[in-house]
Amino acid sequence: MPVVTVEMWEGRTREQKAALAKAITDAVVDIAKTTPDQVHVVFYDVARSDWAIGGKLADDLG
Repeated sequence: MPVVTVEMWEGRTREQKAALAKAITDAVVDIAKTTPDQVHVVFYDVARSDWAIGGKLADDLG
């Protein structure tokens, strides 16, 4: 049972997440030779204020 965790800044729509989940599932099925029902994709939406790049909070980067 492959589990794929996606962490990204909040703000994506449900439709965007659904499309991404489908694309990830298709890739895992193709490469790992499993079935779609065995692939789990978990999304974690992270606020920009909780994400830092180069020592600076992302919401300060513009």
